[in-house]
Amino acid sequence: MMKKPKKSKKEQGKNVSIIVQKFLKTYERHCGQTSSAVSSMLVRNLQKCIENEEILTKLMLAGPETSADSLPPVTLKPLLMTIRDERYMYGKELYVWHVALSNEDIANLAIILKLRGRTSYPFSKIELLDCGIDTWSIERLGKSLNFSVLTSIVLDYNEFLDEGLRGLCHGLKGNGQLLTLSMCYCDLGPPSGSFLGELVAKTAIKDLLLDGNNLQCEGAYELITFIANYAEHVARKKSGASSDIEGETSKPVLEDLHSVSSNENTRLIVGSVDMNSNIPGSKKERKGKKKKELPQIGPWLSKLHLADNGIDGRGNEGKIGAMAFAETLCQLIKFSDHLTELHLDGNCLGELCGKQILDALTKRKEAKLQDLKIEVSTQMNADTFISIFQNARKHKKATRKKKKKK
Repeated sequence: MMKKPKKSKKEQGKNVSIIVQKFLKTYERHCGQTSSAVSSMLVRNLQKCIENEEILTKLMLAGPETSADSLPPVTLKPLLMTIRDERYMYGKELYVWHVALSNEDIANLAIILKLRGRTSYPFSKIELLDCGIDTWSIERLGKSLNFSVLTSIVLDYNEFLDEGLRGLCHGLKGNGQLLTLSMCYCDLGPPSGSFLGELVAKTAIKDLLLDGNNLQCEGAYELITFIANYAEHVARKKSGASSDIEGETSKPVLEDLHSVSSNENTRLIVGSVDMNSNIPGSKKERKGKKKKELPQIGPWLSKLHLADNGIDGRGNEGKIGAMAFAETLCQLIKFSDHLTELHLDGNCLGELCGKQILDALTKRKEAKLQDLKIEVSTQMNADTFISIFQNARKHKKATRKKKKKK
């Protein structure tokens, strides 16, 4: 068989420009049909890609900086319609900032995220920032997540409360590929701690960002208890000491870990197509498809952000105090080799908790675990605060000078 002649870079660039130009025209048409304002940020990015003959992989939709009553609002609907009409399979990341999303918008987005139907839209990251997402919407979005290829979700500044989080966690149950979940300033209270603790134990999430909520000591304690116990269990097992995970509530969760089936997630990840391989002229087009490695499901975290969460023992619940939380936190610090980043600033832990944390950091170093970047509030003795900072500081590796050749 005769091989097809390869297209020149100029021809490939023209093909890319045609794809993006068509996408822009369709988007502008749908904005007119739906009485929606055109997102200036999205249009600028599309025009830039046309000029540079590049495909657009990051779709960014943002509300106007200054709003006028006479102008219609920017909405998500025209963009979703354009993605479907053009079968635009090159989008990898979707950012929606300060755009009000209706229940219908979320339902349509959930359909696009699912890897079903004639066309797959493999978004690996979505960021829905300050979009007014309510309890129903977050639960609807959650139902689609186990059928997507998302590895990162940012939902900051959406006040969907504890009930909304419960629905999201239910949808994410057993997810084997989501690695980052950010829910800062979402008005989450102490009840969310138990939902999040179980979520982390049964999924592949390794970065959990929760700054600006109201978990208090009780919620934060419920979040970290099982992963702290599990970290100690693994550490003692490595050293040859027998250790069972404490707590009756932890045992069923550990048993569930062994029964979590990753078949569905394996099918989704290995069977998914890297759409960058279809971009004209890309290196991946020439090399062919590559299988992605499946992330590991397990009760561990690499990054945990709990800044400004009312962790001070003065909350309304009062069932768990700051000292009890600090004791479990120190267990996590001493034994978790996965943990690399811990943010606790904006919480008044006090001097006694500060000393406990300092002691845990010292033992972590003695165990030769990887460096831990930690941030705490200055509301403790200055010497303790400085010592925590020094013990958590990453040490720069000494660079060897190359010998000059004679």
